[in-house]
Amino acid sequence: MSDATSAVTRMPVRGASPYDVVVGHGVLAEVAVMLGAGPQRVAVCYPEPLRSLADRVIATLDGVEVLRLVLPDGEIAKSGQVALDAWEKLGAAGFTRSDAVVTVGGGATTDMGGFIAATWLRGVRVVHVPTTLLAMVDAAVGGKTGMNTGAGKNLVGSFHEPAGVVCDLDVLGTLAEPELISGLGEVVKCGFIADPEILALIDRCPANALEPRSAELRELVERAIAVKIAVVVDDLKESGGADGHPGREVLNYGHTMAHAIEKATSYRVRHGEAVALGMVYVAELARLAGRLDEATANRHAEALAAVGLPTRFDGAPFDELLATMRVDKKARGAQLRFLVLDGLAQPGILADPPLEDLRAAYEHLARGAR
Repeated sequence: MSDATSAVTRMPVRGASPYDVVVGHGVLAEVAVMLGAGPQRVAVCYPEPLRSLADRVIATLDGVEVLRLVLPDGEIAKSGQVALDAWEKLGAAGFTRSDAVVTVGGGATTDMGGFIAATWLRGVRVVHVPTTLLAMVDAAVGGKTGMNTGAGKNLVGSFHEPAGVVCDLDVLGTLAEPELISGLGEVVKCGFIADPEILALIDRCPANALEPRSAELRELVERAIAVKIAVVVDDLKESGGADGHPGREVLNYGHTMAHAIEKATSYRVRHGEAVALGMVYVAELARLAGRLDEATANRHAEALAAVGLPTRFDGAPFDELLATMRVDKKARGAQLRFLVLDGLAQPGILADPPLEDLRAAYEHLARGAR
């Protein structure tokens, strides 16, 4: 792993459509390199608060016509009307299959901008410039795109791999601390599902995980991205891994309850915070099922609390959360399925747990860590 002052780390994503994830400070010029010489027009998707950063990205795009697609800020961007408005603008501007899209923003912008690129003319080139820690380690890598419906989060979408991802660590210094903390929810998740060194690094220096220019945060970012790359290369479309491994589903650890919490709170709980709560919930569910030992279950709340993430939630009735979980993407018919751990970095599937365990795990979450 690189230190915090290294110029550039290039992390290749191999597969049918290979691309690079670039991590470093001051690397926005990489966007033009990833777009290549083909596009005559580039649509740049960003929310209004990031206009100045989008301007910096646009300044690197010499010789192309730029269409600005200003999206709503946050999860409200992920709607059918926003997609329809974007398609109309692309059509009016004459965008062809050789043109491209660039996203500049957090997870919602990345998801929605990626969906717009995936669906325009059945797919045009897209480069992501994630501006939050959450987007760097999660939304920008792996080709998942999506939007929300009244029934839940990310229920409409497609797989559309980017032409590249540019993670400029300088932008992390502009984040409010709650946003940085939220992103660590996905980082800690990667520690539990695949790379325990992430947890060890947080144990040693939790304060440095919140320092945007620290070597520790850079290592956490690169390790989390490496986990996601390894998973998506083996199982891009979530069809399952080899030798009983859940494949790409492993990245949804904690997400079944997380998405239910987000919906129940109208997305007032940040995604990374919801994932933290979802991991506490599912760790207890696995413990109740006899799948996970108590020490590892308890370690979830310890690691999450060390970086300021929440470990307690009682803000919605259990029955409401359960109804949302039943339409989760991992459900199969009437059967609820959860990604659980059988030990540290030993993921598996827990299918159709009894209602009393589901309720007891929520009561544990509502009480908070032991």
